[in-house]
Amino acid sequence: MSRTPQEIFESYVYAGAMTRNADALAANFTADGVFEAPLMPAGAAFPRRLVGREEIRSAMTAYYEQQAKGDRVPNLEKSGYVLHTTSDPDVFIAEIDTVFDGDGDGEDVTVSLVQIFRIRDGKIACLRDYFGPELMA
Repeated sequence: MSRTPQEIFESYVYAGAMTRNADALAANFTADGVFEAPLMPAGAAFPRRLVGREEIRSAMTAYYEQQAKGDRVPNLEKSGYVLHTTSDPDVFIAEIDTVFDGDGDGEDVTVSLVQIFRIRDGKIACLRDYFGPELMA
């Protein structure tokens, strides 16, 4: 049974941004899936390009372990996204505004990004994640 773009996107976001579960995140990809963050500089903590489910799993496990335990989680009530289908049924685009609550007197922080998904057999064959690299410092 094939999953819809909505189901694929929600599963990916829950596994990654919400629960930081590298096993579940990697399970969303095909065995040869590619995860790219093309705007990340070489040597950054957040991986720039990962190829294959196993590399995605191991690199994201390491990345999540580096994150501070007090790292903020997105506020789902304030955050939003729009999915755009394309003329290619195996490609969809996610336009995302993720909002993190401000600390005490601080203002909320909004992170805007675009993700391009290429799907094969209900799994992510290629994901390009476009966001400002300074957001992952």
